Amino acid sequence: MTGKDFKNLRVLAVAPSSRGFGFALFEGREVLVLFGASEVPGKKNPVLRAKIEKIISVYKPQMILLPEATSRGQRIQSLSRDVITSARRKQINIELIPLKLVKQSFFADGEGTKHQVAEIIAKRFPEQLAGRLPPERMAWMSEDRRMDIFDAIALMVAVANILPRSRLKSSFPIIKSQRCSF
Repeated sequence: MTGKDFKNLRVLAVAPSSRGFGFALFEGREVLVLFGASEVPGKKNPVLRAKIEKIISVYKPQMILLPEATSRGQRIQSLSRDVITSARRKQINIELIPLKLVKQSFFADGEGTKHQVAEIIAKRFPEQLAGRLPPERMAWMSEDRRMDIFDAIALMVAVANILPRSRLKSSFPIIKSQRCSF
């Protein structure tokens, strides 16, 4: 990642989950253009692939960020492979971000909860995300589907945190940030 020039890129971060996926579209390093989540019951991957393909075809990112799926379930690994294959066919750069790197970009010791990461992100993008921060999850609760959005944004924030500020700037016309569900 460090040898690439991230200047002037439209970046799509996709975070697959057991329910579906969260996504975030950035222009440069700090302009959050679009975000959303998709949840699908039953056989998920064909529907999720189609939804991700639609986002890619509409917004035409130059780079896609995905979490490394090595320790994830087979369905999530399969979906990640499909996104990678599709991106390569379209000649879109793909970066796989280790989840350990994401945590380390938020916490010096690499220790912290997903909710703490989401709180940091909500403070960084208060207009768009402060009202969407899910309550802290108790042990008996299922994870809130909105957390998929924060997982996607965390990928981009991690990449932006490890790069010098001058290497990831926006040159796109600013599109009003919006929540979107595909």
